[in-house]
Amino acid sequence: MKVMDSLLERKLDGLTLPLAVVLPDGHRIGAADAAITIRLKQLSPLAHIAAGEVGKVAQDYVEGKLDFDGSVRHLMEIAAQLLDTDPTEGGDGSATLNWWREIRLNARSRARHQVHADAQQVQFHYDVSDAFYELWLDPMRLYSCAYFRDAAMTLAQAQQAKLDHICRKLMLRPGERFLDIGAGWGGLLMWAAEHYGVRAHGITLSRNQHAHVNQLIDARGLAGRVTMELLDYRELPEGAPYDKIASVGMFEHVGRALMPAYFAKIHRLLKPGGLLLNHGITAGGTRNHQLGAGMGDFIERYIFPGGELMHVSKVTEVMSEAQFEPLDLENLRPHYARTLWAWSDALEAQLAKARELTRVSVVRAYRLYLAGSAMGFEQGWMALFQMLAARPSGQVGQGSMRGAQSQFPFNRGYMYAERS
Repeated sequence: MKVMDSLLERKLDGLTLPLAVVLPDGHRIGAADAAITIRLKQLSPLAHIAAGEVGKVAQDYVEGKLDFDGSVRHLMEIAAQLLDTDPTEGGDGSATLNWWREIRLNARSRARHQVHADAQQVQFHYDVSDAFYELWLDPMRLYSCAYFRDAAMTLAQAQQAKLDHICRKLMLRPGERFLDIGAGWGGLLMWAAEHYGVRAHGITLSRNQHAHVNQLIDARGLAGRVTMELLDYRELPEGAPYDKIASVGMFEHVGRALMPAYFAKIHRLLKPGGLLLNHGITAGGTRNHQLGAGMGDFIERYIFPGGELMHVSKVTEVMSEAQFEPLDLENLRPHYARTLWAWSDALEAQLAKARELTRVSVVRAYRLYLAGSAMGFEQGWMALFQMLAARPSGQVGQGSMRGAQSQFPFNRGYMYAERS
């Protein structure tokens, strides 16, 4: 025990913010004026703290093995300093071993992303409680990275700016058929229909979201202009291709092994010359399949089972192999850090209410998930890219050009000019 105390004391001495750990018997290690005090109910988390295994420390908190005093912002600042390794590192330098590792990862990915499994995994996350999400999301209940076009924007304003940014990038026009894959609580569907006059169709695997959106459609008089189905993207019929397609915060659930099939499916669902806007989280490292130090395992267990991230370079490669032409990549990583802190602050302000709406373990998990993810985006461990791509209008392999898009603007001005 003395050895463990010594290891922990050395770890604490290197922190810029003072941390104290109180053992179950009341013995205190660390500063008396600590910004964060961790109170252990069992001794087992002590080793995780000393080793910098912050994901396991988070699991200990969710399971009630410890509590902490202080703000989650200070807790995350300390957590980042407790790490002994870069959480985006992956691979071991051996080409042969890494090749086998990729085979194993892809086999695992394919096995756990069957249609029935994906439905269960999505419902595990999104069907926790609509009222719980409503506590800390904006009024439109948009659960993806906002776009702070103006630094003074509130979260709600930035979320609306995000919707308009997506619609503008896709150059939505009245009467076009628009598909939203993973439509969430319907914010983009409603915005595109009401502000751009499209005929919008959305799909989700969340029963709660499906019911909510269909209620919105009726309440806002959008029947016939907006539709929502409880459906897996792989089961979408291909007989009537769409003019424009968006996928926002969904492709993180697809799985690395199924990413080629995902983009190939979207290619078949899109008219020649049509546009795709894929908005999603990507890995910060080029070789890690999840965050290290136990953080990826924590997210897999308590938040997003089946979630898998790829580096943007690999995503664009798969997209190109599916015969898409990438047109514009925009990294919104700082925007997601700010979005997540806004969500975290909103949840922290209503913890008592949150505990009335769902299990205490869920509230504990989301406290660390939201704040930890905000830190992760600040640190560059993850990124958020909007990837605009076109299905070439030419017939590939039949003598025509691969897809010079003469109708696509020669500059980005149309994306950013104020809409009248």
